[in-house]
Amino acid sequence: MPELPEVEALKDFLTEHLVGREVVRVLPVAISVLKTYDPPVSAFEGSEVTAVHRHGKFLDIEGDTGLHFVTHLARAGWLQWKDRLPDGPPRPGKGPLALRAALADGAGFDLTEAGTQKRLAVYLVRDVREVPGVARLGPDPLADDFDEARLAALLTRERRQLKGALRDQSLLAGVGNAYSDEILHAAKMSPFKLAASLTPQETRRLYEALRSTLTEAVDRSRGLAAGRLKTEKKSGLRVHGRAGEPCPVCGDIIREVSFSDSSLQYCPTCQTGGKPLADRRMSRLLK
Repeated sequence: MPELPEVEALKDFLTEHLVGREVVRVLPVAISVLKTYDPPVSAFEGSEVTAVHRHGKFLDIEGDTGLHFVTHLARAGWLQWKDRLPDGPPRPGKGPLALRAALADGAGFDLTEAGTQKRLAVYLVRDVREVPGVARLGPDPLADDFDEARLAALLTRERRQLKGALRDQSLLAGVGNAYSDEILHAAKMSPFKLAASLTPQETRRLYEALRSTLTEAVDRSRGLAAGRLKTEKKSGLRVHGRAGEPCPVCGDIIREVSFSDSSLQYCPTCQTGGKPLADRRMSRLLK
């Protein structure tokens, strides 16, 4: 799933390639992608793009008509830029193409989604706060006013484990499964540690890991073409998606805990005092 660093890089890329240009066609291929119908998505046609914003994991393309074209790429969605779109309208079918946006000069972008779980979402709204997912977002962890005290205030009320708290978009905007693993590894904290139990010293360590991990990921992604962002994300991860590999910090083997629809990865030596965490799903399979 694209998270804050990749969406930030996409925002920068689209700012360079879209601002000042006219959108002449918005062609939905998979009707399921449209989450709003008034105004219709065709109302964005004829808009000149004035700005591109990021809200958590949401991309917001703003037009001079006052409308906002907002998309959430979900788990398997992506934006593919094309300097020259194919001739002729796209054909509905079983392929990954969900929506095509064409510019006046023949360039444009496709929104695609792999797999069978169709969660990619597109909204056309007059006010970005009309998008439910945007309206409920917590603070952006890279915002200038997001400091250690604000993180401490958020965690004090949390009775959940750190892994779940970091992924909650209403608590922090933009952190998902991959970067929560990376942040906790950098902070040397167990994903199962209770958020409200952190000492002031631990909160500082988590805050520094949060800011540095996301900032470094944004810096690695900045300036890359949209098509290279996925590869860059994977290459920069230290523990997420690397179960069975040696930890780049201590050399211990990275372990995994599986859930029904996701998994987390961690280093026992760096994060849990050398103790493996219980993987309940695997335990049940072994019985």
